[in-house]
Amino acid sequence: MTDFPGMTSLGSGYRALVLGASGGIGSAFVEVLRSDPRCGEVSGLSRSVDGFDITDEDSVAAAATHLSDSGARFDLILCATGALTIDDVGPEKAIKAIRPEAMAAQFAVNAIGPALVLKHFAPLLASDRRSLFAALSARVGSIGDNRLGGWISYRAAKAALNQIVRTSAIEIARTRPNAVVVTLHPGSVDTGLSSAFAKGHDRLAPTDSAARMLSVLDSLEPAQSGGFHAYDGQPIEW
Repeated sequence: MTDFPGMTSLGSGYRALVLGASGGIGSAFVEVLRSDPRCGEVSGLSRSVDGFDITDEDSVAAAATHLSDSGARFDLILCATGALTIDDVGPEKAIKAIRPEAMAAQFAVNAIGPALVLKHFAPLLASDRRSLFAALSARVGSIGDNRLGGWISYRAAKAALNQIVRTSAIEIARTRPNAVVVTLHPGSVDTGLSSAFAKGHDRLAPTDSAARMLSVLDSLEPAQSGGFHAYDGQPIEW
């Protein structure tokens, strides 16, 4: 694993929550955070373990309410959910391959789901100190960086996610001026999400990607809230 100095911008004993904690990158976030001696607690939610389903608002709301009722507040919330292939339907190679139901499924998982997470979990961010929220996006969600075409539904859903987080960051800053709310590109990571499309590409180990993204997040200031950043720290154009 890439050397991880810990979340030095957060107070000792900080509390973290990982949504999608059983996934390839989500589980890596949990592992890396648990290696940080400054971290007081890492909580995780996932569909496979807890029945946490970001496409179902009742599920999202119930999970947030349960944590809120227990008095939980978090210094760091990571939304590590997402899918590239849904119901055995992968990204389109051409416009003629667009299927409305497949496109709707991409938006449900990759855009609407994280929007519901922000709706219900942003109130659980600590309000009296620095707090961090990040959602996993993808470089292919950049409109300005799109030079290859294809993957229309996935690209569009991730572009929508970037707008959702950007807009939410503006609102959250009004009550949590010390918050940083961003989307992060994890790079090409050795997980099941991209394995079918990774031939000929070098891929990062999940813990390396997670450690690098956490370090980037740790370095960001509230003035950079609403941004879109890669695992190597570089900002990505919209």
